[in-house]
Amino acid sequence: MSKRLDETLGTVGYDNLINGSYPPAEPFSVVIRKGAAETTYKRGTVLALSSSDGKYVILGTAAASGGDGGTAETLTANAILAEDVTVGTANDETAVAYRTGHFNSNALIMDEDHTFSAADKEALRSVGILISDAVEI
Repeated sequence: MSKRLDETLGTVGYDNLINGSYPPAEPFSVVIRKGAAETTYKRGTVLALSSSDGKYVILGTAAASGGDGGTAETLTANAILAEDVTVGTANDETAVAYRTGHFNSNALIMDEDHTFSAADKEALRSVGILISDAVEI
């Protein structure tokens, strides 16, 4: 019995998220805050870090007010989601994100009502994430 050694075993898809090899895309674990509705976040979603609880939300989420005289929450662009994750309404979800790397701006995902600003890009740059424009291939 013979086996063909030149058969195609699989293919590689290219999502155009990563732009370059420097700085290297370094993954780490994040906790994404539960939401009002079950939501699936896709690879390439820009995450913002909450100053109030240290959890992550999608960039463009409205910050919680201080209520009861507390300090208002600030949300700062801080990481890029490395793989798809579904976040429910009952529990926070642990996911893998990139803490550094060089990414294409046209492949990034954020809240549909949010405009990716220079301040967002600067916040990402300050933690080691570079954003560049690139032609889609």
